[in-house]
Amino acid sequence: MTYHIGDKIVYPMHGAGIIESIEENEILGRKQKYYIMKMPIGDMKVMIPLDSMEEIGIREVIGVEEADKVLEEFKNCKTDMDVNWNKRYRENMLRIKSGDIYEIVHVVKNLMFRDKSRGLSTGERKMLNSAKQILVSELVIAKSLKQSDIETIMDELVNAEM
Repeated sequence: MTYHIGDKIVYPMHGAGIIESIEENEILGRKQKYYIMKMPIGDMKVMIPLDSMEEIGIREVIGVEEADKVLEEFKNCKTDMDVNWNKRYRENMLRIKSGDIYEIVHVVKNLMFRDKSRGLSTGERKMLNSAKQILVSELVIAKSLKQSDIETIMDELVNAEM
């Protein structure tokens, strides 16, 4: 699929953003075209090689209605995680790598719930921050809200379960 400047896309493992430009750069002696994606969180820019779009799993940002379903899933999904840290970490990593926003919802909700109830290890805290950035960045773009608004909604939903 071809994207254009202004299109809203998701880069799995990084999050959502808007294509700001298309540039040709030479990296390691190879000229290639890249989408330059600006992310709403952290004012970060990401270069995405056009040649690798399919294998990276780039997709369009969900729409407003789908974003509402995602938040509903966040509210309703059960907090259920393996007690074994290693197994839990591997399962969560597979869910994040899938690029499926509903899988990421489960990771974020479970880790947020675990953080509030028992605390997280350093590794799981990093995973939560990363997964949360991926989820929140897409919801910010889909719903045209601020990062703080989305995070407040998520915190309130987790707190309501405590």
